[in-house]
Amino acid sequence: MVIKAVIFDMDGTLLNTLDDVVDAVNHSLNKFGFKEYSSDEIRNAVGNGVRILMKRLAPEDISDEVFEDFLAYFIEYYSKNMNNKTCPYDNIIPMLKKLRADGYKIGILSNKFDSAVKELSDKYFLNLVDVAVGQKDGVEEKPAPDGIFEVAKALGVEIDECVYVGDSEVDIQTANNAGIDCISVTWGFKTVDFLYKNGATRLAYIPEDICELL
Repeated sequence: MVIKAVIFDMDGTLLNTLDDVVDAVNHSLNKFGFKEYSSDEIRNAVGNGVRILMKRLAPEDISDEVFEDFLAYFIEYYSKNMNNKTCPYDNIIPMLKKLRADGYKIGILSNKFDSAVKELSDKYFLNLVDVAVGQKDGVEEKPAPDGIFEVAKALGVEIDECVYVGDSEVDIQTANNAGIDCISVTWGFKTVDFLYKNGATRLAYIPEDICELL
């Protein structure tokens, strides 16, 4: 089947969001009197959505009620501060423009909450991305394939006409669960060795490699 659509993860793949995520996480932890974490510790905890991220970093004995307040505070704070340091990785925009010129449809699927995904997509990739979907009620987050199916349907393509591009083991698992190929990028939140150990088969070392691998 000919590939007609490229679906991208967002954090660590298209956008370097780590500094804003780290700042918001540690601000929220400090606000609630919890232990703060290093950038590397937080980077290694991301990938499965905001609820799991904050659960991993909150104290083990946190009550359900306090956790929900903690999570809500983080989402509100991050929503207001997610563009302080975030930016596209080098040569991402030219790569998307080339894909567009070559006739590919382009989507985004992220485990970041849906409103943030749409806002960031509109800010950085307006007119380059056809559909942007984040974590929301009713759609199981990655590595479940539900989001891939939703994006493919919105793009008007068959699932086997898609390839997924991401930077983590969660993205590899998501593509596998959807029955499609995954291109793993090496400039994101995980190392090359980690990606290979978690099943990566096709690696992009620079954004231009994605165009060559299609």
